[in-house]
Amino acid sequence: MSNQNGSYQQTRWSLADIFTEPQGSEVKQTVEALEQTTSALEAMRPVLSPDISEANFARLLAHYERFTELAHRLGSYGQLWFSEDTQNQNALAMMGRMEQLLTEAQNRILFVSLWWKGLDDEAANRLLAYAGDMRYSLVQERLFKDYTLSEAEEKVINIKDINGVNALTTLYDMITNKFVFEIEVDGEVKKLTRGELMIYVRDPRPELRAAAYKELFRVFGQEASVLSQIYIHRVRDWANENVKLRGLASPLSVRNLSNDIPDPVVDTLLEVCVEQAPLFQRYFKLKANWLGLPKLRRYDLYAPLSTESSKKIAYDEAVTMVLDSFELFSPVIAGQAHRVFKENHIDSEVRAGKRSGAFCASILPNLTPWVLINYTGEPREVATLAHELGHAIHSMMAADHSVLTFHSALPLAETASVFSEMLLTDRLLAAEEDPLVRRSLLVEAVDDAYATVMRQAYFVLFERQAHQAIADGSTFEQLNQLYSQTLTLQFGDSIEISDDFRLEWVCIPHIYHTPFYCYAYSFGQLLSLSLYQRYQEQGDPFKPTLLKILAYGGSASPDEILKEAGIDMADPDFWRGGFRFIEGMIDELEKLASA
Repeated sequence: MSNQNGSYQQTRWSLADIFTEPQGSEVKQTVEALEQTTSALEAMRPVLSPDISEANFARLLAHYERFTELAHRLGSYGQLWFSEDTQNQNALAMMGRMEQLLTEAQNRILFVSLWWKGLDDEAANRLLAYAGDMRYSLVQERLFKDYTLSEAEEKVINIKDINGVNALTTLYDMITNKFVFEIEVDGEVKKLTRGELMIYVRDPRPELRAAAYKELFRVFGQEASVLSQIYIHRVRDWANENVKLRGLASPLSVRNLSNDIPDPVVDTLLEVCVEQAPLFQRYFKLKANWLGLPKLRRYDLYAPLSTESSKKIAYDEAVTMVLDSFELFSPVIAGQAHRVFKENHIDSEVRAGKRSGAFCASILPNLTPWVLINYTGEPREVATLAHELGHAIHSMMAADHSVLTFHSALPLAETASVFSEMLLTDRLLAAEEDPLVRRSLLVEAVDDAYATVMRQAYFVLFERQAHQAIADGSTFEQLNQLYSQTLTLQFGDSIEISDDFRLEWVCIPHIYHTPFYCYAYSFGQLLSLSLYQRYQEQGDPFKPTLLKILAYGGSASPDEILKEAGIDMADPDFWRGGFRFIEGMIDELEKLASA
C-alpha cells in the first residue's frame, strides 16, 4: 500500500472488502442469503422443462448468478486467510466449514446444471438467445453434456472431493509451506522460506546456486515418500472420476475441455515446444561460454552473467518502476494497477508459514483482486510483481461482465501478466545504454521465457506420462526415473543434470492442485510474445486490440477471442512465431557478447 507521502511499503493485505471479520455478522448474513437463494432455486425445479418461458429462464439465471456471487465471497475468505499463514488453524477451520457448506448448497441446486446439460440443442439454443452476458458460461457448461453422471452420482462426487482430493492438496500445502531451509552464506547459516532460498539459484556464486538446489531437494526429499503418495492418489482420483466414470478420452482432455481448447490444438502447442527445444539448448551452450564454463550444470540455469551479486531493489522503487511502465503503455491499465495498492489488496511481506510463490485472486467483478507475492528485493521479483498485477488488470478490465464470465479461460489468463513483464523489460532496456547491463536484462528475459514456455511444457509432457505410469502401477522411484528422462529430452547435451533433480516434480504445486494447468503458461507466453511483437511493429494503433482481448474476460471462447485478433491457435506457425521472438533476443545477445 502507499503511505501519505506517496511511497509504497510492504504490508499484509486486508480482506475487509470480503468480510470485515471471519466470525462476524456479515458472514452470518451472507450464509443466510445463500440459503435463501438456494431455496429460491429449489422452488423453480417444477418449471424446468425444454419449454420454460423466457421470464422463468431469466429468473433462474438471476438466482444462479446471485448464488455464485455469494459462494465466491464465502469460499474466498478462508482460502486467502489460509494463504497468509498455512499453519493458522482458525483459517483452516473456516476454509473447511465453508467447503462443507458450499458443497451441500451446490448439491441442492445440482439439478439446475443437469437440466441445462440434458436439454437437446434446439431447446438450449432457443434459451441461449435470452442469456445475455451469461451466454458463454452456459455454452461452456454444455461442453460437459456427454460426460455428466446422474444427480445422485454427481452429489457423491462433490461430497467425496471435500474430504478426498481437496483434503490431500491442503495437506500438501500444509506440509510444504512449513518447511524451513538452511544454507550457509558468507559463513552464516541462514534459516529461510522456500521463496528466500530460491533467491540463491540466481546468485553469481556457483557454489551457492548448487547449495540452494541441494537444500531444496534435501528438505523435500525427507517427505518425498508422503508427497509422492499424495500425488499418486491425486492422479488416481483424476482418472477414476474423469476417464473411467465420465468417459473423457484422456486425463489431459479433462483440462482441455474445461479450457475449451480442442485436444489437437494442445497437442500442436506441445509438439512445437518439443520441436523448438534446440533453440534453448543453443542458448544454454552460449550462456556456458559467456560464463566461461565448458557446460552449464542444471544448478547454473538461471546464473546471472555478472560476477557481482545483484543490487537489492527497494519495494517502493519496484512498485514505482512497474506502475511507470504501465503508465507509458496506457493510463487506463496503470489506473487499474493503482487500485490494488490503494485498497490494500496486496500481501508483499515475507513471513514464516505464508504460502510461497505468488498469485492473484479475482473474487468478484466489483472487487479489486488480491495479489500475494513474497518480495525480498531481488531484481527478478520486480518482474513477478508486474506479472501478478497484470493478472489483476485483466480481471478489472473485464469487470463489466457477470461473475460467471469475467474470469478468462486459463490459456488466456497469462496474456496480461506476460505482456506486463515485457512492458517492464522494454522500459528498462530503453533507459539503459550500457551494453553489459542490456545484456544482463536480455539474459533475464530469455531465462524467464525458458521458465515460462519450455519448462512448463515439459511439466505437462511429464504429467501426461506420469498419469499413464500411475495407472499402470508405477512406484515413486519409477516416477523419479520418468522425470529424469523428461529432463534429458528437454536439455539434450546442453546441460549437465545431477541426480538430485529427479525429485524436482515433487516440488511443483500446480501438478497437485490443477493437473495439466502448466501448458497455460506456455500458451500465454507464446501468445503474449506474438502480441508484443505486433505492438512493437504497430505502436499505438495496436493498443485497442490488447485492451479488447482483456475486456472479453471469459465471455467468449478462446478461439473466438483470438480469431477476432487475427490469430489461429490451430496453426503451428503461430506458436513458432513466439519462438522467433525469443530467437531474436538470443541473436541480439550474441551481438552484444561479441561487441
